[in-house]
Order: sequence, then C-alpha cells, then structure tokens
Amino acid sequence: MTLELYYWPTIQGRGEFVRLALEAAGEPYVDVARGPGGQAKMLKLMGDTSLPRPPFAPPFLVDGEVMVAQTTDILLYLGPRLELTPADEPGRLFTNQLALTIADLVKEAHDTHHPVGGSLYYADQRPEAARRAKEFREERIGKFFGYFERVMAANPVGDTHLVGRALSYADLGLFQVVEGLRYAFPKAMRAQERNWPRVIALHDQIAGLPNIAAYLASDRRIAFNTDGIFRHYAELDE
Repeated sequence: MTLELYYWPTIQGRGEFVRLALEAAGEPYVDVARGPGGQAKMLKLMGDTSLPRPPFAPPFLVDGEVMVAQTTDILLYLGPRLELTPADEPGRLFTNQLALTIADLVKEAHDTHHPVGGSLYYADQRPEAARRAKEFREERIGKFFGYFERVMAANPVGDTHLVGRALSYADLGLFQVVEGLRYAFPKAMRAQERNWPRVIALHDQIAGLPNIAAYLASDRRIAFNTDGIFRHYAELDE
C-alpha cells in the first residue's frame, strides 16, 4: 500500500523533512493534502474522535492500519524501511537524537519571526522578533552547526556523514536546515558557513544525489515562502 503523507499543501514546514526522506529513498507516496479535497480529508482525520491514537497536528503518515504523527517519530518509523538509519540500535538511537536536535533548531528558527505567539501576525511582534533574531544569528546558529560539525568530525568511520558511512534521515534533516537558513538568513549564513566545512560539504553532496536533485527541480518541492517555518524578512538578517 502506498504511503500517505498529510501536511499543509502550500508550505515546506516540518513535512519537508519527511518528504526528503521519501524522495531520497525513491519510496512512492501520496502527498494527500496537495490533491483534490486532500486538505479537507486531512482536517477530517485530525478531528475524528473515533481514532484511538489521533494526531495532534500534521505532519502525520498513514501506512495501512498504522498512523504515525510528529516529524521525528515518522522518521524513526520510516528509517529502517527506507534504509536511512543504521542497522544497530545505538546507531538508530543516535540518528533519532540528531533528528530531535534538528527539531530544536527548527523551533528556534521559527521563533525568530514569532517570538511572542504563533497566533499573532509577524507585524504584531516585530520589535521582539528583531531581538530574538539577533540572538539567533549571533549565538544559536553557530552553536547548533558547530555541534553537527563536531559530530561529523568524531564519526569513527569517516567525516562525510553524521552517523556511519551511509546517508541517514539526520543527514537529510541537516541539509534542509542549511537550505532553510540560507533562505531566511542569507547574510548570516554567508558570514558563518566557512566555520562548518563538513556540514556544507554534506549539504552539497546531498543536493547532488540523483533522487534529491530531481526532487529539487520538480514541482513537488514547494518553494520557500513567508508562510512557512523558514521566513526571510530582510530586517531580521541585518
């Protein structure tokens, strides 16, 4: 049965981390909410009180009788099937740990433009956003990417991946945050990327993978925009 991915149809958001894993592995899937009536179907499932294990919010994945929500939980579930996680338990756990750390970074990136509340417009919290973005640019980006650089340097089987010798969903997640922060904070990223040569080399390696390159050039890849997690506001990148 073809996997069904449920996520908002006009933004990359957290669903993109799942899309990248599926695309990299060449796994067939349906991006349900992007099809006719798909968003209504997604909202109906979210509000279905008969479900014993309902999702709180998208993304969630349906695989036959199995429904899995939360980006990192979906990737933990898909990792063995897509061969995007090590076979040994310590390796699988570390891959999940890295994915959770990436999720922390994604949350902090989101909070640069919505530091007060997600239900408020950016225009309602611009002074707070400017303060939060400054701290994120000057301290947090480097702290996170510096950590991933150290992880790659410490990899006992080579420094070309985060875990082991092969591509993992953590590698793909790191690729996505580099992409997203280059869009949101181009000046800050240009000034700092030289500090993380392994991270950037991994990003470039992934961008050149045939399945990923084809996906990035296709209409399946939603463009970054100011409705998603990674948003570019020039005044936040000064």
